[in-house]
Amino acid sequence: MPSQQVLEEKISEVEEIKELLTGYKYIGIASLHKVRAAQLQALKKNLTSKVYMRVLKNSLIKFAIEDLGKDDLKKLEDHLEGSNLFMFTDLNPFKLSILLERGKVKTTAKSGDIAAMDVTIPAGSTGQPPGPIISQLNAAGLPTRIESGSVWVSKDTLVVRKGEVISERLAAVLSKLGVKAVEAGLSMNAVLDEGLIIGGDLLKVDVEATRKSIEQNYQDAFALSLTIVYPTTENIDALLQNAHQEAFILALSAAVPSKETIADLIRKAHTEMLSLNSAVEKATPKA
Repeated sequence: MPSQQVLEEKISEVEEIKELLTGYKYIGIASLHKVRAAQLQALKKNLTSKVYMRVLKNSLIKFAIEDLGKDDLKKLEDHLEGSNLFMFTDLNPFKLSILLERGKVKTTAKSGDIAAMDVTIPAGSTGQPPGPIISQLNAAGLPTRIESGSVWVSKDTLVVRKGEVISERLAAVLSKLGVKAVEAGLSMNAVLDEGLIIGGDLLKVDVEATRKSIEQNYQDAFALSLTIVYPTTENIDALLQNAHQEAFILALSAAVPSKETIADLIRKAHTEMLSLNSAVEKATPKA
């Protein structure tokens, strides 16, 4: 049986957790799997003014949620597995996810790790002398040759794709070649946003792709607004320019004299006169 002191400590911690669960706009859960202590300390230091991070026992979180009796908070229970870091913040969860992704570092893969990117071994010297390394490279699908006393990879070779599991054999080869195929750091598993659970995959934002998409959408919307002549602050200058150009062309076609068209109308009349004069001369028999 737990001692009275231990029970009091747990009760006190549950009360503290209840205050955290109700004191912030967003509650995030990140897995601590393969997260280095130094990385965690660096993240806490960098985000100390924006995010309160705390490693808490899932069981105590569940006790606090049940004690509060709020249905929104109960949605977190489906994500209380394994060792987790809980993040309490008022910072936009998508921005927080981006900050966490930027804090990741590439590291050497171990058996069973997931490749963080497509890994291609370039053609060239491995810096390894001939020996068992040749069979190891060949087993990993790398064509080899011996040149200048070292083992060379004959051609660029894709050995693993992003998201695939790295085998023990491949992990050993990548380690010997100094290739870092995985990323270490925090990844958001889920965020509770005002009663809505946002999964980790949805929180990952490709900033550059999003920027390009917004730019393309803006260009498409701008072009559409010009086509349907829908005035906005952004397109009014272009609409006025189009309207002026169309009015000018119409005035020339209808031979309506104005300050803007008179010079062009005179030039047009002069050109037509010259053309008519030439036609008359050709049609008139020579004496």
